[in-house]
This record gives sequence, structure tokens and C-alpha cells, in this order.
Amino acid sequence: MKRQLVLGIASVAIAMGLSACKRDEAPKADATATDTTSAAAKPAEPAKAISASAAATPVIPRPAKVELRDGRFAFGPQSRVVVIGDDAEATRVAQDFASRVQKARGFAPQIGGAAEGAAIVFAIDATIAPAGDEAYVLDVTPQGTKISARKPAGLFYGAVTLWQMLADGAQGEASIAAQRIEDAPRFGWRGLMLDVARHFRTPDEVKALLDQMALHKLNTFHWHLTDDQGWRVEIKQYPKLTQVGSCRIPAGAAGRDAKGKPAPYCGFYTQDEIRDIVKYAADRYITVVPEFDLPGHAQAAIASYPEFGVPGNRPPVSPDWGVNTWLFNVDDNTFKFLENVLDEMMPLFPGTYFHLGGDEAAKDQWEQSATVQAKKKELGLKDDMQLQSWFMGRLGKYIEGHGKRLIGWDEILEGGPPADATVMSWRGTDGAIEAARAGHDVVMAPSPDLYLDHVQSDGPDETPGRLDVISLKNVYDFKAVPVQLSSEQARHVLGVQGNLWTEHQRTFQRVQRQLFPRGAALAEVTWSPESRLDWNDFLQRMAFQMTRYRLTGFDAADSAFAVRFTPQPIEGGKGSLALSNQSNFGTIRYTLDGSEPTAASLAYTHPLELTLPSTVKANAFADEHVLAAPRAFALDIRSLRARSSNALRSCKKDLMLRMEDDAPSDGKDGDRRLLLADVFDPCWIYDAAQLDGIATVEVRVGQLPHNYALWKDASKVVTRPAKIPGGALEVRLDGCEGEPVAVLPLAPARKSDGLTTLTASLPTQAGRHDLCFTFASGEYNPMWVVDQVTLLPKGN
Repeated sequence: MKRQLVLGIASVAIAMGLSACKRDEAPKADATATDTTSAAAKPAEPAKAISASAAATPVIPRPAKVELRDGRFAFGPQSRVVVIGDDAEATRVAQDFASRVQKARGFAPQIGGAAEGAAIVFAIDATIAPAGDEAYVLDVTPQGTKISARKPAGLFYGAVTLWQMLADGAQGEASIAAQRIEDAPRFGWRGLMLDVARHFRTPDEVKALLDQMALHKLNTFHWHLTDDQGWRVEIKQYPKLTQVGSCRIPAGAAGRDAKGKPAPYCGFYTQDEIRDIVKYAADRYITVVPEFDLPGHAQAAIASYPEFGVPGNRPPVSPDWGVNTWLFNVDDNTFKFLENVLDEMMPLFPGTYFHLGGDEAAKDQWEQSATVQAKKKELGLKDDMQLQSWFMGRLGKYIEGHGKRLIGWDEILEGGPPADATVMSWRGTDGAIEAARAGHDVVMAPSPDLYLDHVQSDGPDETPGRLDVISLKNVYDFKAVPVQLSSEQARHVLGVQGNLWTEHQRTFQRVQRQLFPRGAALAEVTWSPESRLDWNDFLQRMAFQMTRYRLTGFDAADSAFAVRFTPQPIEGGKGSLALSNQSNFGTIRYTLDGSEPTAASLAYTHPLELTLPSTVKANAFADEHVLAAPRAFALDIRSLRARSSNALRSCKKDLMLRMEDDAPSDGKDGDRRLLLADVFDPCWIYDAAQLDGIATVEVRVGQLPHNYALWKDASKVVTRPAKIPGGALEVRLDGCEGEPVAVLPLAPARKSDGLTTLTASLPTQAGRHDLCFTFASGEYNPMWVVDQVTLLPKGN
């Protein structure tokens, strides 16, 4: 997706509560300001400058204890870095630090020599307080800096803190404030999960993600390697798992090449690649926790070896998202297969935990199988949930016999979990509360709070994903320990994890933008003491962090700071344009002459009154720090009358998704339109449309594959009968019932996999009315969707 965007109102949907930012300068005379917002609707004034404390210690996550001192420490090309003692791992940490300084400042400090006179000293010291393998002390004085830790992991995190102070976007010699930091993490599990089954990520991309995790002091990488849509790990005893299970034919146009032939989507990791990635993570003090999902989410494996499924026949590797119903069998041959797979996987991952899934195992096939039901009766189990518990327990004991510990999603609580199982709570926090009260260790990873497949703003250029919005602040406000737990029960909370499911994250850019900077908020929640959490202070330090993302070449989302535009028509060939951002942080600055906004450009104070057509370019700044990519808005007759699916209101909100068109109009795998719809009932409302003088409705429509395995919810899908051949888009006035006021035949759109513009006349109406848009196509697949609605007056 392009970072420099020209947006019409068709791409603008400003969430309730987003409003104008910093107000310290007046606009030029050619943009006469008219403030039409009420006093009650105006936000509190944001900070005009970064605070001295945030500038002195611009570190994320916020250290546990900071004591600022007089003076500054100068660090330049002639400075030396010394490691005290003969510790190879500490030396590697120092070398890693020097390499990062080279990239951030343009010079590499010398390593070695005597400690006396050295600029930076790394020292293993078993006596430092605070205690813990990841704790450190950082002493910065005008004479030099020392990082002390009990273990090399602590040295690494101390080095990350120092690197953050140095990485401010400038080159050459650096100067940082004298201070003493005593720091240790709040939780031992500070994690991110990446699903590579839905969309595969290359080894280099995984390493880039691990680098960012390390620079945020996140220490656990949960790697979701198997699912219905793909098997991603080489198993030498069962080669079909990758020969067959690693490839699927995507649904819809994306599953066909230019000649109309099937276009498989494939990818897997060799065992050597996995060993390399695991070592790369370990060098950055990150533990990799693999996930082999079972007994459900097994369709790719069963497509490879159908004899281990329940019916015995071969399904395709699934092109559908959602809850598929293919389960592993429960006979001894299947367990032998599963144990053999585990025998090859476990040595690749030296960490303690092995994730065996256990989620969303629809029991239909088990219920319908006489063999499975006979096994359940033989075992004396009362229901299929107890059978799943037995299934998980048998494999849990197997991996425990190989020095591993079972962790699974909170469904493993149903039917009774294995005694030593750790529970990952995803269906809200109830699973964590139940598990901790029963004496099980838990990892907090609830949906939707920490499900990073949710969009993080309602901006027009937001990454695809699920709604509702889970913003940067939503993640920062997450309470890691449920208040329902006693202090003793709370000790079972190992930590917190954010999860990224990748059904809608086709590219690595999308993965980066979904994970960060929300990963920075997660890092602070999991590392910093609860008493040190401060949203406003975090925002100020994020100004530096956005610079660091650019320095490291990481494409973190700027959703919290990106400028959004709200236009309104004004009589006399003019329009009003309000500017805002989600976090209400920083100064919004803008230009009207086509130039890029800078920290010296005009500051936005109130809605701009502009002659049509006009183009505004704007960005947000904190002091000299650029907070986002610039955005532009072309204000003209069409943009004042257009709304995208992102700005329309859904009639319902059963399963709202921001989806990507699967067939780019140019036939290339480049930028694609983003389409918002309720998968159960695609229906849109254009609220309070001003219809005075409107003669034509113009709607850009597209079609998407309805590739959603909805299991028991499939009956919720709404299908409206076609009243004309090929079906139509119907427009109704002031509600979705009754006769349509406009009918737009779909026949032209059926000729293209891409987007098609349909037009129809509207009867004369006065005033404002809601317009309802529904498709009467007689089918649910393909799923017809609205991309943009434009209301045009006569003569346009």
C-alpha cells in the first residue's frame, strides 16, 4: 500500500471522538477558518512539546526505575566498548550493540582494551539488584557508561535501552543525559504469535520480526505452523505433509493465473531453516514456541494423509477461513503418526513449551463416526469434550516424556485438562480465571483485546482485518492480571501475548503494520511495573520510536498519528475540511501549495474553508519528530458527495471484515482495493445523505469469494432473491424494506473479477435521508460488495 495517499471522502471514516489537534497558529488567508464544532466536542489541548523526562529517557518499554543526574555523556567514533571478564556471550552482546550503533549513527565503536578509559563497559555482576536473568543496571555518567547484569540476557536488554537513547535519527557523535536505570521485567512471558499457515512468511521476514521483538524486549515467539490452510514444517518421515499440505488453491480470482489455470499458494520451512531461525531468536534471547494444532484445524494434514482423518477420504487443503470440521482420528495408528511428527518437531525447538492447539475442534465427524463413538465408550467417557481432553492428555504425556510442557488454547479446560497443562486464554479472560483458580499457569492472549488481526483504526488506508477497532491505546490499557484473581492465583499468570492471525495479511508489510506499534504497547504492559504505565508519557516516547522504525527499515503502522480528513460542503463553491488524528497527539501541520508539510508548515487550528477544487497535504509532528507518513485530500464536488464502504454504516455487525479485493484491475499483485462488509449480511447505510439536487447514484461494486467456513453459523448468511437476470444492487430510502428507489443491474459487473462502476437515476428528493444498499443476486458466493457510493447532482 502506498504511504503517500490522495483521499476522497469515499476513503474517509472518522471514528466518533476523533477531533482537531494542536492549536497554536492561524491558517493563511487563502484558507479562511470557520470553526463549526461545539465547545463540548472539542478535545483537551495536547502537549505542545516532548517532556524533558521523555526526551532524556525515550525508552520503550519504560524502565522500572530512572534517576536523572547532572551532565551528559558523549559517545563518538573514537569511543571504546569493553567487556569485563572472559564471557563469550557477553562479548557477542557487545558486538551486537556495536553493529546496531553502526546502523543508527553511522560509526562502529571499537571493541576491546582495558576497562579504564572505556566509554561503555559491559559487566556480568551476580550481585546487582534487581535480581533476575533479564534484569540490568545502566549507569550513564559524563565520564562513561556501564551496563551490569547477572546474566547475558540482562546485558542484552541494557544494551537495547542504551541503543534506543542513541537511535534518534541523527548521525555521528551522540550525547545522552546522565542517569541511572535499574530495570527488570514485570512478566517472564512477553509474547507475539505469528500465524504462517494462512499466509507464509519467508525465513528472512521472520528474522526481521524477531529483530523488532528483541528491540522491544519481547522474549517469546509463538509460531503457528499448521492449520487447515497449510502445513509449514518439513517432516522427513511424512513428505506429503509439505508436498501436498503446504499448497492450496486460493478461493476466487486469486486462485487463477492469467490464463485461467489454477495458481497454487505454497510454502514451508525445511528443518535446517527452522534450526537457523530458532538460533537467530536465541541469540536475541527469544524463545520460539511452536504450535502443531490438533485435533481440529487439521485439514492440511488430512489432505496429505487421509487415513489419519475420521472419514478416510481426502479433502483439499482448505481455501476457506473459519472453523473447518476435519478432525484427526482417535485410533492407535493416528497417534503413532502424531507421535512420529512430534519426534521430528520437538528437537527443532529447545524451549520448554510445545503448543498443541486444542481450539475450535468441531465435533461433527467424531459424533458421526461409529468407530470414534465406540472408542469413547471403551474409555468410559461421557461426551466428546472428555474425548478431546483424553486426546490432548495422551499427547501431553508424550511430549512431557521428552522434556516438554504442554500449552494449549483455553478449550483444553473443557472436559478436564492434563494436570500440568498451561492454558493460553483466548476466548476473553474467563479461561485464564478458571485455569488460575484451578492451579494452572496461564498466558493472557484474549480476543479481541490482544488479537492483532483486528484493524487498529477506521482510517481509509488501514490494513485489512477484523472489526471492531483495537487501537494502540486499547492495547496499552489492557489489564494483564484479572481483578477476579487473588494474589496467590495471580502468580499463575506467566505473562501476556498478542496474536496475529493472517487470513487477511497477504504481505509482510501488512504483518509489520498489524504487529507494530501495538507490539510496543504490549511490550510496555508486559515489562514495565503497573505503577509506571502512563499513556501520555508513552505517546511522547513513541515520537522517538517512530523514528527508530524508520531507521531499522521496519514498516510499522502510523494509524494512531495519521491525519484524517472530514469534509463538509459549503454553499458558493466551497467546502470545509477538518483535520484530526486518532491519538489527538502532536501538532498537525499542512500545506495548500502541493508541497510536503514540514515541522515549519502552518499548524492546523480549526476546519479550513476552501474554494473548490483544493488539495490539502498534512502530517503530524512532535517537536521535530515526524509521527506519520503525509496524507493528502483532494476536496472537490465528487469527494464531497462520495463515501467508501469504510465510511458507510453496516446494517448489522455480525462479522465485520475489512477485506482485500482478490482481483486487481490491472491483473498485477500490487495495491488492491480494501472493502468493508458484514460477511453474514452485506448491507450498507449511507446516513443522512443530502439529496437536494441529486439526480444520480454512482456505485462502484466488486465481488469476493465467500470463503468462510462458518460451521453452525452458516444459517445466518442472508441471501436475497434476484428479481432480474443476473441480479441487481437495490437502493432504498429511509430503511431497508419496501420498494427500491433505484435498481442497478449486476450484469456488467459479472464480466469482471475486478471493480465495476454502476449508475442509476434517483427520483427527486428534498432534505436528508438514509439510503440502504443491498444486493439481490440470489446467491451468497460470490459475495457482492460496495466499494464506493457517490451522489451526483444534475450535470455531473
